[in-house]
Amino acid sequence: MMSAVTKFFAAAMVMFAAMFVIEPVLLGLARMLGFYTVVQERRCKVYMLFGKVVAVLDEPGLHFLWARMGWKAPFASCKEIDLRLDQEYIRSTQVNSEEGAPMGISIWYEMHISDPVAYLFKNADPRGSLSASVSNSTVRCLSNMKLADMLENRHAMSQTVRAEVSVTSREWGYQLGSVYIRKVHFRDSAMIKGIEEKVVNRLRQVTSAIKQDGANQVSIITSTAERHAAIEFAKAAAVRPQIVGAVLENISRDPEIAAAMFEILETEHIIEGKSEITLVPKNGQLLPQLLAAREIKPEA
Repeated sequence: MMSAVTKFFAAAMVMFAAMFVIEPVLLGLARMLGFYTVVQERRCKVYMLFGKVVAVLDEPGLHFLWARMGWKAPFASCKEIDLRLDQEYIRSTQVNSEEGAPMGISIWYEMHISDPVAYLFKNADPRGSLSASVSNSTVRCLSNMKLADMLENRHAMSQTVRAEVSVTSREWGYQLGSVYIRKVHFRDSAMIKGIEEKVVNRLRQVTSAIKQDGANQVSIITSTAERHAAIEFAKAAAVRPQIVGAVLENISRDPEIAAAMFEILETEHIIEGKSEITLVPKNGQLLPQLLAAREIKPEA
């Protein structure tokens, strides 16, 4: 029984060593001898021997090098290249408009490596050369444009730069993708300040004009309302004597009603006048006494 358990553990240890130790060593040795290689997605491997390219592997998957290169496989050196889409953003390239205004153009572009051999051997720094080519083409193609076109026609400007750079980029193994001018701005601070002042002054003028127009409209509405009110009050003032006369005529037909009405009106007039009233008793001697008191002169 112990013999069977010992055999089981021995077999397990051998399997473990084979899976986790021996297999990586054997696979590494096979890759080192150039037996096979694995190319990842959007990657490329270029094999060179004695300064010459002997194989270019740009298809992802497992590749057997002995079948492709023969005896050269163990001795060839390999360079791996990234073929994924890349992008670059160049900020504020200085150009001058037709009017002489110093402008800054920020341009964004994307690219990927389409020819690995040209990328390795045609240029020592293809990425830097592509960036310099885009900047130079921006200055060369977009300088001396009218300021209005430079601020409005970004799509046409982007297409012009792309057509100019695409020919050169292919020689360096790059395929230029989308090119887009993202920003066009003024570089002179004094000009920017002057434009800001003009915009502020224009906004003030527009605001003042709006306020003045509103005040004029209010004045027109007010004067029109006052005129209509004055007309209506004048009509009422003209009709009032006729209406009051007709009512008084009806009241005067009955003398008692007319006397009572005028007495009430007189009383209301006295009350509304807020005048002081002194009541003297009937048949009293108060009034002669007051008059006599005013005639007495004070002693010297």
